Amino acid sequence: MLKRFMCCLFFLLVFTNDASPKDAGGVNFPKFTMGLTERVRLEFKKNINDLESDIKDNREYFKIRTQIWFQEAFNKDSKFYLRFANENKPYIYWAGASAAQNKSATKKGYRYEIDEVVFDNVYADIKNIAGLPIDMRLGRQDLKGEYGEGFLILDGTPNDASRTFYFNAAKTSWRVDAKNKIDFIYAKSYRSDNMFPVLNKLSPEQQLNSSDETGYILYHKNDSVKGLHIEDFYIYKKEKASESASARMTQEKTILNTFGSFAQYKFASWALKGQFAAQLGSYGDNKRIGLGGYGYLDRDIKEWFWSPTLSLGFIYLSGDDQSTSTNEAWDPLYSRTISPSYLYSYMYGRETETTYWTNLAMYRIGYILNPTKKTKLILWYNFLRANEESSPALSAAIFSGVGLNRGHLFQTRLEYKVSKNITTSLLGEYLVPGNFYVRSADEAMFFQGEFQISF
Repeated sequence: MLKRFMCCLFFLLVFTNDASPKDAGGVNFPKFTMGLTERVRLEFKKNINDLESDIKDNREYFKIRTQIWFQEAFNKDSKFYLRFANENKPYIYWAGASAAQNKSATKKGYRYEIDEVVFDNVYADIKNIAGLPIDMRLGRQDLKGEYGEGFLILDGTPNDASRTFYFNAAKTSWRVDAKNKIDFIYAKSYRSDNMFPVLNKLSPEQQLNSSDETGYILYHKNDSVKGLHIEDFYIYKKEKASESASARMTQEKTILNTFGSFAQYKFASWALKGQFAAQLGSYGDNKRIGLGGYGYLDRDIKEWFWSPTLSLGFIYLSGDDQSTSTNEAWDPLYSRTISPSYLYSYMYGRETETTYWTNLAMYRIGYILNPTKKTKLILWYNFLRANEESSPALSAAIFSGVGLNRGHLFQTRLEYKVSKNITTSLLGEYLVPGNFYVRSADEAMFFQGEFQISF
């Protein structure tokens, strides 16, 4: 597979390459560039796994991610991009289930591993193919930030957390006109990386997904109306049955057809945006139907102190009704990520799978302040509810099985941009659990400090 992939890249780069030494702006080709990004995070988790204040599941650790990239531009329409990544975790404190397996698990100095070095991105870009308004990107690539704010298409490797986000994909873009573009994407994701070599491979190796996945995406972006941006999409996705007993939402083979729209309209100091999607397909031998979406209304108040923005939002993800044979649970597709909460993403690990967002109604009020040009303070209050009761299999753990109130979530984030290449942030989250959980459930906390520098 790797040989076939590299041959395709070679063919695209060599046989579509215009050997002209300079572009219209006088840039010399070929042009080689490289760079490095170093990100250090300190994270602390309290009660996130069991909602009990007995320190059994408390965690405190650093996450150190290194990315080094290389790019060769052959001309203005073709380039090759390569990026390596490594993320390792020096632990300060780790209590609970791992204590029996790690001699120093309850002490400072938890065993340190350098972890894997992986091919994070490997792709070729070809633009204006055959003189037509058609572009192609072939290879391992990120799609983060390109489609509908990441509600459905964001992370192709959810099980390695923030280490990588890549898709093994072929993306073709047709620039219909200046205001319209259509993308077609074929994406292949694997349970573990069997496409490229992994340096210092872990044992057992790092899992990237619950199972092997195949997807086809048709995506249209439209900016024909001033102030209005619209995206329409159709996504076909096939997920194999998971081999992991803890992967509660992917125990059966899944086939899903997802279609919907994202829209954003800006007028004066107001902004209105939202996304809605419907899902039809199968889960094992049963039907699967899901609904999901969100909406936000934002108001910039420049005349107030620190030029705040007020945001009101709502998120809806359907849940599975246990009384029917149809599976009504929302499938987050390629958006099993931390958004909109680190804390609650991890809490889903006991309910579904980590970062598998489903069965949720989330009401949000945000207040965003700008104390300086380089500083931003973001405050959120969230009221969380479930649309369906927890399944009987979960009720014996931390779930009540009778209530729908997930609780109150408070979030504070402070961002400071030191310079163009250096950013810092602090994040704190605090959950007061509701009656969706057992009466004895305690509050949960999450803290993250981040420093990132790019060269």
